[in-house]
Amino acid sequence: MNPFFERDIAITRRQFFSRTATGLGGAALASMAGGLGLNGATGQASGSGPIDGLPHHFAKAKRVIYLMQGGGPSHVDLLDPKPGLSKYRGVQLPDSVRMGQRLTTMTSGQLELPVLPSIKPFRRYGNSGLELSELLPYTGGIADDICVVNSMHTEAINHAPACTFFLTGSQIPGRPSMGAWVSYGLGSENENMPTFVAMTSRDRENSCGQLLFDYYWGSGFIPSKYQGVRFRGEGDPVLYLSNPKGVPRELRKGLLKDLETLNQQKYEDYGDPETATRIAQYEMAFRMQSSVPELTDITTEPQHILDMYGPDVHRPGSYARNCLLARRLAEKGVRFIQLMHAGWDQHGNLPTQLEIQCRDTDQPSAALVKDLKQRGLLEDTLVIWAGEFGRTVFGQGNIENETKHGRDHHGRAFSLWMAGGGVKPGIRYGKTDDFAWNIVQDPVHVHDFQATIMHLLGVDHERLTYRYQGRRFRLTDVHGKVVKGLLA
Repeated sequence: MNPFFERDIAITRRQFFSRTATGLGGAALASMAGGLGLNGATGQASGSGPIDGLPHHFAKAKRVIYLMQGGGPSHVDLLDPKPGLSKYRGVQLPDSVRMGQRLTTMTSGQLELPVLPSIKPFRRYGNSGLELSELLPYTGGIADDICVVNSMHTEAINHAPACTFFLTGSQIPGRPSMGAWVSYGLGSENENMPTFVAMTSRDRENSCGQLLFDYYWGSGFIPSKYQGVRFRGEGDPVLYLSNPKGVPRELRKGLLKDLETLNQQKYEDYGDPETATRIAQYEMAFRMQSSVPELTDITTEPQHILDMYGPDVHRPGSYARNCLLARRLAEKGVRFIQLMHAGWDQHGNLPTQLEIQCRDTDQPSAALVKDLKQRGLLEDTLVIWAGEFGRTVFGQGNIENETKHGRDHHGRAFSLWMAGGGVKPGIRYGKTDDFAWNIVQDPVHVHDFQATIMHLLGVDHERLTYRYQGRRFRLTDVHGKVVKGLLA
């Protein structure tokens, strides 16, 4: 049998047209592949240039650092002050406030829904007088730099769909993540670093059972070269980054060149974009061998900077260490940096675990903003601190038990904060009712939030699309508007 004939008849109609459409791909790929010096050419790794026409307008932010607080931080206890709730403690949440809202199975059968005021007082911080919980003193120290949004809302009621909705624009997995959209549209600022990096951490007590799924930083149906590169907390930050024992750098370079030749041939035969991704990933790994170890070596940081992030900065894989690495990644020109931290799911341990969680995350989050600001990076770096939803104003369990009660999920109204990157500093946007249950002023939907982020990056969210299965998809699905009241 003729192997060339067998190869040709195996090419499907779809592959044929894909190959025709990428007829110039070989030349582009050769340029892209040359960045390592494997074939003597020059170019950018992983197809890292922006797509034509982007940015659509002047960008106030060049990069994003997304501090995703998995589990649903309690806006009632942290960011949305309601001093009047104290007189309602233990009183049944009025039906006129609840308005028949669907509850999760964890409290839908609960006979009483007693109002639970914030467990710690709020106080005013900064020249702006922004009110925040006493559990967030370090965030209070940057009150004049942040914008607190009290009017977020989402349809999602459970963790994974809600996180997926925030990060991909859909509650169902399979769509490109926000970082992948940014990577696809705007490209890289540094050919020696990934465009999109993800890092994960969790509370030491492992009190939150939520999982951190790969699709939170995945590329969905757009080419996988745009997905986030996950930095691990232990060992090599990226798997297989180090050369195997006994394999010198030049030998590995030769092996990669041979692999490039084979993959290049396959790409020319079939035009499969995933083959181009494979070539780019090998190249990026080779480049990162020198750039990443230097990046993750925090011994070069001055002691006063380490102290600013808190004692946990010395523990690899901690939230504090990841916040410091986020600043270092921003300095290196990484476009989208996503920190996923689990530990806010306080159904039955609110009186104890909320304070622990704030202690672990408050200082590093504020230090990141201060560190960026003192280096002149905050102006064009958008920092986001957000969960997937908030918590109910009523207590879950017996609120008279001093240590074992909590709050259920609440997506109808909740809070987050943003800083830098063209956002108005020192303000509170939106308003909820006296029970922090319903929005009464300036609602911000998840898609509005995403549209605003893209706008700050110079992207019209309606125009950045990708054709898949016969339709054009975008991050904000079919709606969403820029929240102009948040823009400086």
